[in-house]
Amino acid sequence: MAGVLKSWALPKGPSMNPREKRLAVMVDDHSLEYIDFEGIIPKGQYGAGAVIVRDTGTYHVFESGDPVRAVEGGRLDMELRGNILKGGFTLFRMRERDEKNWLLVKKKDPFSRDDWQLKPSLTAEKAQTLCERKPPSKAHRCQELNLPMR
Repeated sequence: MAGVLKSWALPKGPSMNPREKRLAVMVDDHSLEYIDFEGIIPKGQYGAGAVIVRDTGTYHVFESGDPVRAVEGGRLDMELRGNILKGGFTLFRMRERDEKNWLLVKKKDPFSRDDWQLKPSLTAEKAQTLCERKPPSKAHRCQELNLPMR
């Protein structure tokens, strides 16, 4: 979206159940080079801990078709075409003046699952394949140079 990976952290992960609303906290944009990054960011560094790719795919924005305008307006209605997440979703800002806190809700469609359970992506086997490394992100470059991120 606009040359970056627009990013939200979902503390409880996404859901395919339309009755579940999931908190989505907007975080700093990531460079496109980050799209397939997996590894362990060293302690003391921005974003420290294990990073894995949970799902991959594409998206399509409903209505306006302009994702940047939709995010600026506080509501993004989209279709996700991922390996795990599929179908319609709405991402909307919780409060007009609150830029960070959003909700992600699955739309009722053929992909909805009332009994859906999020499966852990960071299994013991997966953790053993990760190594410590720095991702190619603006945050890390700014931290190394002692510069503000924005």
